Amino acid sequence: MQRDDLDADGKRIYDMLAGGEGKTVGATGPAAISLYSPKAAEAIQDLNQYLRFHGLLKQRDFEVAILVTAREFDQQYEWSGHEMGARNAKVPDAVIDAIKYRKGTEGLSDRDTLLITFARDSLIKHRISPELWAKAVDTFGKQGTLELATIIGDYAMAAVMLNATDQHLPAGRANTLPMK
Repeated sequence: MQRDDLDADGKRIYDMLAGGEGKTVGATGPAAISLYSPKAAEAIQDLNQYLRFHGLLKQRDFEVAILVTAREFDQQYEWSGHEMGARNAKVPDAVIDAIKYRKGTEGLSDRDTLLITFARDSLIKHRISPELWAKAVDTFGKQGTLELATIIGDYAMAAVMLNATDQHLPAGRANTLPMK
């Protein structure tokens, strides 16, 4: 979507996504796709920015939740963008590999095991047991646990959008997610 194709409100939203007037939104990715519906793009951006920069979870926890979500949707675009983010947030290779190769969580920290189990149960079983919810609340608090669930939902929504539009990796970005 080009800025000039939008009405005045759409241009305002485009500029917000681009980081200011005169800047451009990338040609690929969730922001570019979401501009097909500018009001939805604005709401998605507001939610994502809150969770990323003002939410209660640590950056590493945020990235672990995203990786599990990207993996469960086999979403190469999300994975390729966030695997490096996880490494930058000091997520151990063992955690990344457990997610990437759909391994168990044996040997991982209690916190990483909780994050992975919570995300997998949300996405695979479509529910969180009362025991898992209680454990998450003990670790992250009620607000943090709800934000964890919201991060998973936010990135699941992005994965669905990316998959629906058959979004390919940007030029020069390697696919590091095995398809299985």
